[in-house]
Amino acid sequence: MNKITIGLPGADRAELDDLADATGRTPEDVVLEAVRAHLRAEREKVAEAAGRLAERHAPLLRRLGQ
Repeated sequence: MNKITIGLPGADRAELDDLADATGRTPEDVVLEAVRAHLRAEREKVAEAAGRLAERHAPLLRRLGQ
């Protein structure tokens, strides 16, 4: 597993620790879940934008594919 280190202001770290404790998880698990959710949401946005572009430029893309 690759590791990454980030700095958190004290208030954010305290809130992260409180959330982890309240949900019975480690702070690392909470952060990993948040990162995965963010990546999923961004991937969906990019896919939607790519679909809109492909639809808008379908005739050109068909001509380029010939």
